[in-house]
Amino acid sequence: MLRLVGISDEAMSEFYEMPLRVQTYDIDFAGIVSNIVFIRWLEDLRLGLMDQIYPLIQALADDVAPILTSTRITYRRPVTITDKLLGRMRVAGLGRVRWRLVAEFTVGGMVHAEAEQEGLFMRLSTRRPIAIPEPIRRHSG
Repeated sequence: MLRLVGISDEAMSEFYEMPLRVQTYDIDFAGIVSNIVFIRWLEDLRLGLMDQIYPLIQALADDVAPILTSTRITYRRPVTITDKLLGRMRVAGLGRVRWRLVAEFTVGGMVHAEAEQEGLFMRLSTRRPIAIPEPIRRHSG
């Protein structure tokens, strides 16, 4: 269950939070969560964040799709199957066409990984970038 933490209707400067469950298939040969799993969790966080203001199903109905242009992750500490992991994401910047998201993965308040993603939105029918959709711009002020 995704929940909004400390965000008013006017701004998205605070984090969205989502508990993340480590599955047996997330673990690599060393007994820690594989790096690639964090990419999946970032997708879960981003879609959950969008669900709060501009659900993907609505974006697709509007002929709009979010597109990632970059992802950077810094791994600070390993995550194991017994860890109670919390994912947090927020909108860190909006341009006319691009947006930047930051995320962190914490266990007991300690940061185990940090990430940044950049992207844009495109019109599906033309495959061309468009301005940040109004629902996101309105809630990110």
